[in-house]
Amino acid sequence: MALPFKKKTATKTELPEKLPEHVAFIMDGNGRWAKKRGMPRKFGHREGAKTFHDMTRYCRSIGIKNISFYVFSTENWKRPKEEIDAIMNLLWEYLNDCDEYLEQEVRMIFIGDKTRLPEKIQKRMIELEEDSKKYNKMNLILAINYGGRDEIAHAAKLIAQEVKSGNISPDEITEDIISDNLYTKGIPDVDLMIRPSGELRLSNFLIWQCAYAEYYFTDILWPDFSREELNKALVDFSERGRRFGGV
Repeated sequence: MALPFKKKTATKTELPEKLPEHVAFIMDGNGRWAKKRGMPRKFGHREGAKTFHDMTRYCRSIGIKNISFYVFSTENWKRPKEEIDAIMNLLWEYLNDCDEYLEQEVRMIFIGDKTRLPEKIQKRMIELEEDSKKYNKMNLILAINYGGRDEIAHAAKLIAQEVKSGNISPDEITEDIISDNLYTKGIPDVDLMIRPSGELRLSNFLIWQCAYAEYYFTDILWPDFSREELNKALVDFSERGRRFGGV
């Protein structure tokens, strides 16, 4: 079943001239959104999926080249089975409703450990990556069964194997080599990290890639996050001084 899109909402805040190259979203607050309305948490996830669709469309339309979304973390398996099943069903619906992204020449990239996911989801993710690999209008990065520490540990194992094989020595290991062994190889580091819902932490999301990211926090719950709120975040980002350790 196709996921419904939210209606386009008017925006009042004018976009800045310079936009970040990579924006990452922690889609937080779905469960609380539903609870406030007396509904099961799974209804919040469905509303959050509508916001995800709209943010993806909007970022593509304004020219942001890379967007990342924290869909499901390695820690989310601790949640009730009913909620996990609802998320996986919603993910399956989404993966079968991606024609619009392909038509818009959006490249789809899935990061995280696919092996724990249902087989049909794994297969569909691989198909979408293959079908969209030639596109370059925008990279849509979806973190599923993803954890930042798990990603770094995975990269360390790959590098250790290269050392064991004699291809490199320990002294030759650099930040670039580590980056090239992460799930996000070839993708620019995050410029702007956005987290709604009032929480003020990264929650293990892209912790290597966010070394010099700017953070934007808001109390708005993810299902209520709008294009206007994104515009405000982009304006805030444009007004910050980014020195990367320099003067």
